[in-house]
Amino acid sequence: MASKRMTGKIALWQKRTDEHQEKQMINPFSEWEGASHRSALSKDDVNYGVPIAGSSTERRGRQAGNLISGEIVELCHVIAEIGCRQDDGTYIITFGPLFEAYTRISNKLVGMLMRARKQHLIQFEGEMLFQRRDDDVPITLLRIPDEN
Repeated sequence: MASKRMTGKIALWQKRTDEHQEKQMINPFSEWEGASHRSALSKDDVNYGVPIAGSSTERRGRQAGNLISGEIVELCHVIAEIGCRQDDGTYIITFGPLFEAYTRISNKLVGMLMRARKQHLIQFEGEMLFQRRDDDVPITLLRIPDEN
């Protein structure tokens, strides 16, 4: 009985060792001997910069994306609440009042604004907004994203 249990444990550790060795062979930073046969990384590869499916990295990335998406939706709602509604259905607010209101919610306003602009939810002039210098820069909320 004891040898059967021992054989099972040995097989489990051998499997883990083999999986680790396989990962090291494709790890571009591995210093393991024999790892040089791995294929060179190419930015044209569809899997370049993409975490391994089912990995903890993929799961954490998905969680972070969901969190950021939620914060962007919340930012759009804040702009709609305190901004001025225009005839075309958009909302406008200047950066100064938005910064004052939003800092009570989150300290990541500038990053969220840039992300929301990339998603074509808002627009503003300039590459990045700075407190005091850009307080009078208008920010236009083009649409509120779906919350699904």
